[in-house]
Amino acid sequence: MATTSAFLLLPLLLLLHLAIAAHGIGINYGTLGDNLPPPAAVANFLKTKTTIDRVKIYDVNPDILRAFAGSGISVTVTAPNGDIAALTKIDSARQWVATHIKPFHPQTKINYILVGSEVLHWGDTNMIRGLVPAMRTLHSALLAEGITDIKVTTAHSLAIMRSSIPPSMGRFRPGYAKHVLGPMLKFLRETRTPLMVNPYPYFGYNGKNVNFLLFRPNRGLYDRYTKRSYTNQFDALMDAVHSAMNALGYGDVDIAVGETGWPSVCDGWDACSVANAQSFNRELVKHLATGKGTPLMPNRSFETYIFALFNENQKPGPIAERNWGLFQPDFTPVYDSGILRNGQFFSPRWSTIHNSRCTGL
Repeated sequence: MATTSAFLLLPLLLLLHLAIAAHGIGINYGTLGDNLPPPAAVANFLKTKTTIDRVKIYDVNPDILRAFAGSGISVTVTAPNGDIAALTKIDSARQWVATHIKPFHPQTKINYILVGSEVLHWGDTNMIRGLVPAMRTLHSALLAEGITDIKVTTAHSLAIMRSSIPPSMGRFRPGYAKHVLGPMLKFLRETRTPLMVNPYPYFGYNGKNVNFLLFRPNRGLYDRYTKRSYTNQFDALMDAVHSAMNALGYGDVDIAVGETGWPSVCDGWDACSVANAQSFNRELVKHLATGKGTPLMPNRSFETYIFALFNENQKPGPIAERNWGLFQPDFTPVYDSGILRNGQFFSPRWSTIHNSRCTGL
């Protein structure tokens, strides 16, 4: 009887494993710090100590790409905004692939190339005009070089939105919708690639809506047009993007989350605290793991990259910019974000003692 029961449990255990794998959480791995660990140590840490199964980087750093070879962790790379003009030309695009991708692929599991970062937010007119042509040309260059398993997309800030409240009335800014996002979504549909967006509930903080932003119990948001209720801002933003896509006729294109997170320290603003950052990221991880989707996109999972892996001490701007990390550069958790394996969490004191014992100090 014990053998039969174990046999019957195997399909269930397999399904459970697949369900967990399907909702893997990614992390943005920035490198603007003078005290960060070497890429090989980062790759080993993520593989052995965390549930992270994918990383996103903001360039095509060869040291990082080599470090993740054979790790099983997927890597999303970024072609800098300044490369967009060159990538609109097939010869230049093929050379870019030959230089930055082929030496590492397939040993390093590169899953996406992002053409630029938040180009519609930060880019000049020429960059914006060249964005979709560059995406198409880079896709063609990958195929010409015999690479068929890397998809091309780009990440957008929500400055692309003209409106997002209520979620059902979410719309893209008209100029972008017609000339950039419509053609882009057509390309993404053709290549079965997600639109990547960077929704940050943090930037909607006003002191009165903190529970809604942090997945805590709250009165919620009711959309009278769809008669759907929202219990958190993340879902509301995702559905606003979906509504904008649907308005252009591309509601069937998947959505991925390139960045989202919450800083643990900032200057003169009560939105930032370790407690708030922990609440947002832990509850986000739990929310995504359910696979229940959003009110307008039920039972859909979203590939999501939390911002960010480390606190980066050389990032310019306000204090908050240097305090988005889940970990300090010595791998000490800033707080328990729920991504360490087996639910483990160690305090800075525990980490120091542990490291001393391991090194014989």
